[in-house]
Amino acid sequence: MEAGEKNMSVDLRKWWNLMRLMPQKWEESEYGKEGCGFWVVGLIGRKVIWYNDIEDGFNISPYTILGKIEEYRCEQDELNHALIKLTDSF
Repeated sequence: MEAGEKNMSVDLRKWWNLMRLMPQKWEESEYGKEGCGFWVVGLIGRKVIWYNDIEDGFNISPYTILGKIEEYRCEQDELNHALIKLTDSF
C-alpha cells in the first residue's frame, strides 16, 4: 500500500484518505476460502478496494454485507490505479 500511496496525486490521496481502512480480512466465496478471505483496504458506498494475494494486485468489488466481498476479481492493479478506476466510476 505504501508504494501505491507514494504514486498518488494530491486529489487522489484526498479520496484515498476518505475511504481507507485498516486492512481487514473479508470473506469471498469463490477463491477466498484457501487464505481465509482477502484483505480489504478501502470502502466507499457499496464498493470495497481489496488486495488479491493470488493475483498480486488490488481490485474493486461490490458488497452488500460488511465482511463479504461479492465478486471475485483478478486484476493486477497497483493501489493508485485501482483508485483511479474507482473514481472514474462515480
